[in-house]
Amino acid sequence: MFFPISGAHISPIYLVIVGFLVGILGGFFGVGGSFIAGPALRLVGLDWNFAVGTDLAHIVGKSVVAAKRHRALGNVDLRLGLIMAIGTISGAEAGAQLIQMLKRAGNVNLIVSIVAIVVYLSISAFMLWESQKTLRSQKRRSSKEKVKGAIAKRDKSAFGPTTRAIQRLKIWPMIALPTSGVKAISLWMILLVAFVGGVFGGFLGGGAGYIRMPSMVYVLGIPTHLAVGTDLFEIIISASYGTLTHAIKGNVDILIALVMHTGAAIGAQIGAISTQYFAGPKIRLAFVPLPLIGAAIVIYTLFTGHKL
Repeated sequence: MFFPISGAHISPIYLVIVGFLVGILGGFFGVGGSFIAGPALRLVGLDWNFAVGTDLAHIVGKSVVAAKRHRALGNVDLRLGLIMAIGTISGAEAGAQLIQMLKRAGNVNLIVSIVAIVVYLSISAFMLWESQKTLRSQKRRSSKEKVKGAIAKRDKSAFGPTTRAIQRLKIWPMIALPTSGVKAISLWMILLVAFVGGVFGGFLGGGAGYIRMPSMVYVLGIPTHLAVGTDLFEIIISASYGTLTHAIKGNVDILIALVMHTGAAIGAQIGAISTQYFAGPKIRLAFVPLPLIGAAIVIYTLFTGHKL
């Protein structure tokens, strides 16, 4: 099928399957799945600027479906999500401007590919180390509590000295996040986490949940289930803005995004429901191989120049 906006020939079946898989990942991990969607679009010949902008457009609809399901499950901190949206939108514009600079310089595909590989490998390595350490610690405690509240409590008890040190910082203004169980944390720390995630979202595509969700857990001290649902809610706002700014810059193929969304809408609900059957550390451990897949696809396209 020919998509005139980007000038690409892509099978709609391929796009629906990619959307479905990304929808499951977003619903389950609270990330947009751009570490899969972006490389998957590059694999069929889409330039990185179109892959980034189009992925953002498709992420919006999928996140609405998944966030609605997580809201019903009690996994969304609305106050935190609204605050983070402010920082993420600022970061998304900065990331989009970086893409424009590289597009004008003519080396957007090379630079974005290298950054994507480094980011994806780093995230996988860190989350593998942390989740295994947490699971071993929990086994030693031999806890038998199974209820959701107990899972959240165990999840928070796994936070290391970095998280506790950040929560002890008294940089005014301090705010409380009662839904997430955080008594007081600096507003600036929340905005910083959101801004960094926004930069990656604007630069690599998607809602940058692969940066923001782990940061919410390890930096802000948010329980994993709440981090997943809240990140999806926040992505609705930030990815909408990212889509708009990339569309203005000519980086969005809305037809590709709509085809992908047909699969993503179904996958997002499946992923959201599945989170209820896993404790936080197991969700984080299951997350580990996914950025590696994205990195492998980027490496393949970078060194071979081949496409499907």
